Amino acid sequence: MLPRSARVRRRGAARLSLALALSLALLACALLASVMFGSHSNSPGDVFDVLGGGGDTYLRTVVESRYPRTVLGVLAGTCLAVAGTLMQGITRNPLAEPGLLGINAGASASIVAATAYLGASGQSDTMWWALPGAFLTALAVHALGTAGGLGGPARLVLAGAVLSAVLTAFIQAVTLSHPKVFETYRYWVVGALGGRDFDVVRSVLPFALAGLLIAALLGPRLNAMAMGDDTATSLGAKPHQVKAAGLLAATLLSAAATAAVGPIAFVGLAVPHLVRVLVGTDFRFQVLFSALVGPSLVLLADVVGRVLLRPQELMVGVVTAFLGAPALLIAVRKMRGTS
Repeated sequence: MLPRSARVRRRGAARLSLALALSLALLACALLASVMFGSHSNSPGDVFDVLGGGGDTYLRTVVESRYPRTVLGVLAGTCLAVAGTLMQGITRNPLAEPGLLGINAGASASIVAATAYLGASGQSDTMWWALPGAFLTALAVHALGTAGGLGGPARLVLAGAVLSAVLTAFIQAVTLSHPKVFETYRYWVVGALGGRDFDVVRSVLPFALAGLLIAALLGPRLNAMAMGDDTATSLGAKPHQVKAAGLLAATLLSAAATAAVGPIAFVGLAVPHLVRVLVGTDFRFQVLFSALVGPSLVLLADVVGRVLLRPQELMVGVVTAFLGAPALLIAVRKMRGTS
């Protein structure tokens, strides 16, 4: 009979294998659904014909037109989910995510200001302007939330809410004062995958890859951070450096996703909670599985938005908001029950 420790390791490995298989299957289904459904739906056989180089011209045009939004859904979902996992890890706050902590609002405000006053245009320009806005907002939220050495989940969320409200008011003032900016911004602000091409992917991909690389390297250190700063220091981790690196990675990921598809709420909040149910609290696995589950959630939300009001389209940011609100309520109840 195997020792107890060996049985525990075997059960853990079996659980991870099952979770990986389920996550990959869900992502495969989401990818297939994304290229199948729209104002005109196709069968799986039609999609596989096109992927194999067959199908008539009309069918190829319809299916291939959905490739950019599918790739963008994968990119945005990965970035937002991993950013949420990082934010919850470095703050030890189950409510932390880029939207609630103001990072998305900061990126949006920076893009709006650059478009209105500096003539920025195109995805490359907005990417460069999204980064400083997101980063400065993240620093401001952290400074306000830990002022006087008294940090905590409630203070960080409150600081994010205050700054988000201020930045939202600024965005509204600028867009209402500049009709041309408003025309551009109103299609971007809700968060949508349609109307973009692969140039957008190429513009934001370097920043997304940099953020994902940092996130992957931080996994073991975030495990140490989960036990408290003093314990993490005794284990060889440097809390201030880990927090700075995690904040940098989350900012890069959030800014990349926001610049590419607009602010999509609640993905960074809901996915880490789902992943912890699957794989537990080990951040090495949380980062990996967030990169699988996040794209699935965004793509499936986009498919729902496309078919719900067919032939019109409901933007993905609206669908994720409806899905994310219950996740926020559940997280708050769990947080209250452990406080």
